[in-house]
Amino acid sequence: MASNIENLIFETLKKIQAEQSAARDRDGEILSRLGRIELAVARVARDEGLNYSEIIEDRHVVDKLKERIDRIERRLQLSDG
Repeated sequence: MASNIENLIFETLKKIQAEQSAARDRDGEILSRLGRIELAVARVARDEGLNYSEIIEDRHVVDKLKERIDRIERRLQLSDG
């Protein structure tokens, strides 16, 4: 009877160890996927920053062109001001 109980405890402990091992493997996979997601988010943030920088540069170019057009209109007396 004691042998059966020992075998039952031993089998239960082996199942627990197998479940813990599987949980560790899942945790490793989850952390790996999370790391890839974090890298992807960082890339998106970097790209958005670069896009914003390009928008600001374009605004400066448009402002300069507007100033030049205003100057040309004043010289040709085409503007109201």
